[in-house]
Amino acid sequence: MPEVAFVNGRFMPLADAVVSIEDRGFQFADGVYEVVASYGGRPFAMEPHLHRLEHSLAALRLGLDIRAYGLEAFVREGITRSGFAETLVYIQITRGTAPRHHEFPVAGTQPTVVMTVKELRRPAAQLYQTGVKVVSTPDLRWKRCDIKSTSLLANILAKQQAFEAGAFEALLVDGEGRVNEGSSTSAFCVRQGVIWTAPAGTHILPSITRGLLLDLARGLGLPVREEFTTLQEYCQADEVFLAGTTTEAMPVVRIDDQQVGGGSPGPVTARLRQAFLDYVAAGKW
Repeated sequence: MPEVAFVNGRFMPLADAVVSIEDRGFQFADGVYEVVASYGGRPFAMEPHLHRLEHSLAALRLGLDIRAYGLEAFVREGITRSGFAETLVYIQITRGTAPRHHEFPVAGTQPTVVMTVKELRRPAAQLYQTGVKVVSTPDLRWKRCDIKSTSLLANILAKQQAFEAGAFEALLVDGEGRVNEGSSTSAFCVRQGVIWTAPAGTHILPSITRGLLLDLARGLGLPVREEFTTLQEYCQADEVFLAGTTTEAMPVVRIDDQQVGGGSPGPVTARLRQAFLDYVAAGKW
């Protein structure tokens, strides 16, 4: 089936989609984005994604009312048009097209709204049974990671480092040796039955899946600590797992050259992943 694009109010084949070379998204990465996945053909956790997008837009003083624009309806229409069994929708909003000057363009410049609608391919089911390897790397990102900015060069370099090492992901470690998150995922460790993850703040992206997994953990009676944890503590943990829109809850069995726990996915991770799948299957979202 054809992949679909959306540019400023119009759907079209992906190959036909273009934006101006003077768009500030291209010139400055002056924009924000969201990624929405479907389950059963429905966009998952749409309201939290819209709320996070509004936060990002406000933080950059990028003036677009996505509710009045009808963005949710366009997302749903794109999924319907694509016809894929499961869909991944990438949404990008930039400050628009204007002459290349660092300061904001003149009032009235219209933001650019772009979407791509593609078939969703989740990680191989076997990975949830075997677990994955990750590597650690210094966190080189800017100081407002809570904004889902299109400026992702530091994330790309970290992900490439993981790829070249044959790893699934890279853990981003700050100057004090603490794990913030993965290059494109949230990170958790389990120590003596307690789930630890970095606290919300400007040093991490408030992942929608992260928030849901923490809610599910609390609902299961699992203790949760939103506090910083060092890389050494991750390496010595009983379990480590990642979370994200497409990764869900992915067990980690090796960090760099060190085995995590017993070297296989642990019971807390398995229990949380099952709780997530049960939540999705219930369809009350």
